[in-house]
Amino acid sequence: MSITATNDKAATLAASALTRLSEALASGNSDELTRYLDVMSRFHRYSFHNCLLILCQRPEATQVAGFNRWKELGRWVKKGEKGIAILAPSMRRPRPDELPEDEDADRKDAPKIVTRFVTVYVFDAEQTEGEPLPTLGKTSGQVGCYLTRLRDLVREKHIGLAYADNLGGALGLSHGQAITILRGLEPAEELSVLAHELAHELLHRGPRRIETTRQIREVEAEAVAYVVTQACGLENRTASWDYIRLYGGDEKLLAQSLTLVQHAACDMLTYIL
Repeated sequence: MSITATNDKAATLAASALTRLSEALASGNSDELTRYLDVMSRFHRYSFHNCLLILCQRPEATQVAGFNRWKELGRWVKKGEKGIAILAPSMRRPRPDELPEDEDADRKDAPKIVTRFVTVYVFDAEQTEGEPLPTLGKTSGQVGCYLTRLRDLVREKHIGLAYADNLGGALGLSHGQAITILRGLEPAEELSVLAHELAHELLHRGPRRIETTRQIREVEAEAVAYVVTQACGLENRTASWDYIRLYGGDEKLLAQSLTLVQHAACDMLTYIL
């Protein structure tokens, strides 16, 4: 999604937020990136730019929805509350000349075309009142069934998963369609290591591998593991987010990298949560 697709308020906010993130990293402040990844862990289905928008407007948000969606859930936005601007696609049915010859534009399931992105407003749960919200069954520090599901996801993607008694000092290794994990790790640590190695398989086994350095690949994989473990309610060790040195302050490359991190984390969390 390109934020240049529209001149709406949200696009301007997103561009400004990305600049601030890049400037914060350039000054050696990695806290801003950690806050962004925390937001991503809570809103893993949202795009990179919409996570940025939530971060810069209401970083403490935990659950957001539009005005009408909250009404459907039996809750109402409190008087005077200010909405969080995000970007949403404006779509239309394609004209016959925009489809391949064998496609019928009148079919109900015909794919729609995104014409532009427009500003819409959502509200955090704390900005609403009414019926109690269902609570998620997450316990900090407890892996529960998340590790089992992540193992299942690895196998579903036809990636081999094995365990070894010695990996030469490493906790996990990604070999290309195969992952090996050090035997005997605590479940929470194994979840983090497996998410890290799966991120390598998803992000760094195609043409992009030769376009990136080993340091870039390690930081991206660790960022994915951070988002996944945070979303599962686990404590996560502090990592070194040296993105600015990796990308030399290039906002475009920074955005591309964090977009890939978001996609990989979303892939895993959609399956295991």
